[in-house]
Order: sequence, then C-alpha cells, then structure tokens
Amino acid sequence: MSVKIGDHIDLGNFPLLLAPMEDVSDPPFRYVCKQNGVDMMYTEFISSEGLIRDAAKSRQKLDIFEYERPIGIQIFGSEIEHMRQSSEICSLANPDLIDINYGCPVKNVVCKGAGSSLLQDVDKMVAMTKAVVEATHLPVTVKTRLGWDDNTKNVYEVAERLQDVGIKALSIHGRTRAQMYKGQADWSMIRDVKRNPRIKIPIFGNGDIDSVEKAAAWRQEFEVDGIMIGRASIGYPWIFREIKHFFETGQRLEGPTIVERVEVCRTHLTKSIEWKGEKTGIFEMRRHYANYFKGIPNFKEYRMKLVGLQSHHEIHEVLDEIQHQFTEEII
Repeated sequence: MSVKIGDHIDLGNFPLLLAPMEDVSDPPFRYVCKQNGVDMMYTEFISSEGLIRDAAKSRQKLDIFEYERPIGIQIFGSEIEHMRQSSEICSLANPDLIDINYGCPVKNVVCKGAGSSLLQDVDKMVAMTKAVVEATHLPVTVKTRLGWDDNTKNVYEVAERLQDVGIKALSIHGRTRAQMYKGQADWSMIRDVKRNPRIKIPIFGNGDIDSVEKAAAWRQEFEVDGIMIGRASIGYPWIFREIKHFFETGQRLEGPTIVERVEVCRTHLTKSIEWKGEKTGIFEMRRHYANYFKGIPNFKEYRMKLVGLQSHHEIHEVLDEIQHQFTEEII
C-alpha cells in the first residue's frame, strides 16, 4: 500500500527517507543520494531566527531543486511567532512540505529552547505546531525523539496531540535526548505509536539503520511505514539502492567498486563547488573523503593529500590516482 503525506505526496510502498543532518544534507549530498534511489529528502535544519533576520546562511539552505522532489524544508526554533513567520518564508521557497525539528539534541540548540528541548513542554510544542500548520498551505510533518530522558518518554502523547493539530507524518528517532547518539536506538516504542488505533498518519522510524539486513528485519519487526537513514548514508549513498534492491529481489547487491566510489565522490565535489563556490565547496568536501573510501587499506596517505589541496584540478588528479591504484577492487 502506498504511503501518502497529505493529499499530494505519494511515496510508494515503504519509502526510504534521508534524515536532515546539519552540515551534511545540503544540495550536493542530496544529489548523490537522489541518484541512489532515496524516496524523500529534507534540507539541513534551518533556524527560524536566521530566516526572520534574513541571515545569508539560513537563506541559502532554502535552495531546493526540481530533481530533489519530494523534498521538505526543516525548521527549528523556540518562539512560536517566529516559527509561524518562518513557515511562511519557507512556503515561498515552494518545497513539498515543511518539517519541524523537535529532535535535535545538541547543546547550543537545546539551550535556546529549541529542538528536543520542546519535549519538556508538550503544550508549547503543540501550540507551536498548530501555528505552523495554520500558517502554510503545505503539509507539515515532525521529527522527534522518544522523550527528554528515561523518566519522561512521552512520544505516545506527542504523536496523538500533534496529529490532532494537523501534522501529516511523524518521524521518530528511537532515543531520548539524554542518550544523544549513544547506546542503541529502541524502536519498540515507535512500533507502539504505529499500533495505536488513534494514529492515522504515517510513522517513520529513525536510528541505527546501517545495513540492508537491519532495514529488512526492522521493517518486519517494528511495523513502521518507512525508514529514515542518517549517519549510515554519509559517504555511502549506495545504502538506499542496496536496501531497495534487497526489498525487491531478496538478493544482496554487491557494494560499489572503486570506480563508483571515485565517480560519486567527484560528482559530490563538482556539485559542492557549483553550489558554494570553489573555496567553500572544496573546504566543505573535506569531511566526506574518509567516508567515501572507508575500508580501503592504506588510504590515510591519500586522505591527507585530499584534505590539503586547494584546487579542484589537483583533487581530481588525486582521485585519478586512487582509481588507478585500487581499480576494480571490491571493498
């Protein structure tokens, strides 16, 4: 059965979503994930304060492209009125939906009363969500966690109350804020939310999906409508095509060859330079090289070369060298 968000977004049977990740899920990264079969993506999270102040960095994150659809713009903030205004600004960028971040656990977001901080004040979370829903013609979705800590796991209440004020889907990360990204994600509460007869909207599970086998097992065990993948896709956008292939055929697809790794890394670099300019594009690609070539023996020397170069011509030369050195070796 097709999974739908609102009236117009049809994600097909059991969609795979790319999690919004700060400093990662920008247009260049989204491009390579889209090429590998992801069904829906989100921008990096965008500060409502930054949008209202017209901050250049926040505005740039509104950039979306036709080939990315369906795509959501994710916003976060602590002031209800500012979130309402920022949803109006986002609507003008013409995404397919607006997503509210009630899950980010990092200190400088939480300290300002945003992200997962709102799990400590569900009434305010509900009022904020209602304001955003009423301010836009687009479907509104939410990403959150199980609760603030082990003593306040309130995702059941959150799911019901947010659905009541009009959200069209809910993504749940199977950890509390206190856990940050440590320990194991607990999807049993996500399953309980999905089983609640009151819940009619799609429920997506997030946290710790890092292999084809886990995706297949957890799809069955936890009964979610789709899965959202974050960290496991960094430097490995092939995870989406591998999971899809397994769901469709029951067969495990072979991992990417060195040629494919180099090719996708090149594409990512090219898109990064196109979007951010040469200096910033090259600088921001540095965090990705180790992930693209993870598992290759004796790669450190090449990584050190790549992160030290300032010119895209020189980087392409090193990528040529890597391809030549490790050609057709399957990792």
